[in-house]
Formats: sequence, structure tokens, C-alpha cells
Amino acid sequence: MRIAKAARAGAPSEERGPTFSGRVWADPILPAEDGIMVVNVFFEPGARTHWHTHGVAQVLHVVAGAGRLQSRDGRSWKLEAGDVVHIPAGDEHWHGAAADSYVLHLAVSVGGTEWLGAVTDDEYASAATPSA
Repeated sequence: MRIAKAARAGAPSEERGPTFSGRVWADPILPAEDGIMVVNVFFEPGARTHWHTHGVAQVLHVVAGAGRLQSRDGRSWKLEAGDVVHIPAGDEHWHGAAADSYVLHLAVSVGGTEWLGAVTDDEYASAATPSA
């Protein structure tokens, strides 16, 4: 069992780097250990993850703003505050902010993450018209 104490007041968020496009910040809630990581992730408009998969699963809970999610098969979804998404093992996907909104989501990742290539501008644009 482990307990993660609340972040120190005034502690800076971690700016994310090479597996994201655009500016993205993260605040670990439960640091990665035993294949489980819980983190708040804040995306500026148009920012997004690269394509990736998870070894067991990922759950996203959208806290504020509007986002996008796309699966490699081309399906895409608009995400809004309150939405909860379960992404199963091995499902290639990306997620991030809508072009005109910041988005904050809580991400619970279980199992390792395999990072793939960057999401192209055309792929991002195609997610602007959600299929579901």
C-alpha cells in the first residue's frame, strides 16, 4: 500500500517533452510504480500526445475544457468535462486538446506505455470531426 501526499503549494508542473506536440504540463498524483501511474495532464489548445499504447489499460477522466481522442482505426471522439474513457491494452491512440480549448484530464495508466510516432497535422484535423 502507498499514499501519495498532496503536491507542495507553488511546486511547478512538469512540462512534457518529446512524446507530445504543443505545450503540455503534468502533475503526478501517484508516481509510476508497479506499472501504475496517475497524473493530471494539462494541454494547451491543439496540443496532443503522440500515438501510443498501454500494456494493460488507460482511463482518462476529463476534468475541464474540451479535447479529442482518436484510435488508429480512424474513429475519433470529442471529449468534454465529466467524460471518462477506458482505453484497452494495445489500442493505438492519441489524445489532447481541441484546437480552440485547453483541456485537463486525469490519466490512470496501467502497464507500460509504448510511444509511437507523432500525430500529423492531417491526423489531428481529421479528429476535429468526431465519428462517435
